[in-house]
Amino acid sequence: MDEDGEREFRDERDRDRYAMYVGGELVSVLDHRDNGDAVAFPHTYTVPKHRGHGYAAELVEFAVADVETNTTKRIVPMCWFVGKWFDDHPEKAHLLSRSVAD
Repeated sequence: MDEDGEREFRDERDRDRYAMYVGGELVSVLDHRDNGDAVAFPHTYTVPKHRGHGYAAELVEFAVADVETNTTKRIVPMCWFVGKWFDDHPEKAHLLSRSVAD
């Protein structure tokens, strides 16, 4: 697979996840759970042979932008990777919620 291939991001609502494809191949997923005023991101996964290319970070960036642009929901980063992404992007802290019930 060409690492520089065309990137496609999808909100696969029927599977409760965001997904990233490169050159038509699934490379990373970010699970999401909607609950009222918040959306939880409980798990991020990159297919092992595609790790180390920054795909998960790109996918989290896409998902955060989607939530910010298309909803009024806050984000609960339940997985360590999403929490670290927010630590690295303090300009997005206004989107954070401490719990799904906030």
